[in-house]
Amino acid sequence: MNLALFDLDNTLLAGDSDYEWGQFLVDRGVLLREEYEAQNAAFYDQYKAGTLDIHEFLGFALRPLARHAGEELERWHARFMDERIRPMIGEAARALVRRHLAAGELCAIVTATNSFVTAPIARAFGVAHLVATEPERVAGRFTGRVAGTPCFREGKIERVQAWLARLGHRLEDFPVSSFYSDSHNDLALLERVSRPVAVDPDAALGAAARARGWPVISLR
Repeated sequence: MNLALFDLDNTLLAGDSDYEWGQFLVDRGVLLREEYEAQNAAFYDQYKAGTLDIHEFLGFALRPLARHAGEELERWHARFMDERIRPMIGEAARALVRRHLAAGELCAIVTATNSFVTAPIARAFGVAHLVATEPERVAGRFTGRVAGTPCFREGKIERVQAWLARLGHRLEDFPVSSFYSDSHNDLALLERVSRPVAVDPDAALGAAARARGWPVISLR
């Protein structure tokens, strides 16, 4: 059995689900537009530049979850899926995932975006396993804090290894391990798999992929 790992934002999706979730809440009047958009844009620029402080960002991104009841969040998320996410899912991305699933590979979406936002997206792709940043819950409500290690940069390796260990596997056990990503922030995990694939890569990842002879593909 082989292993196939997929980054989500700007890889399988033609956009960033974390960013769009914030903008969705702004458009619904849940968050103050001027304040939130400025912060959200600044964090997104830091992410693209490779300078993001993940803990600072998550304190910002998870705060809205702690302010609202789960039932209300779920209703909003259903609208979010229809209005923002499904238009970002292209047929090429669906076909890529289907090929790996049809081949009987162990597949997972591996993303820094929190699991509240991304679990329904993983289901939309038919992927049973999600390795994501986990928002903390106490008595069924979000606290606004992170549970465990954020699934970001080197943290993706830690989280993937922990997930595989729960299934009785190690990353090194798979004859072929693939990881698809668009971002230089994922270089640590790309370097650990046997088949790294750059997908519509940013400039830094594109340069690294060309220098190392990695496949470069487009899903757009």
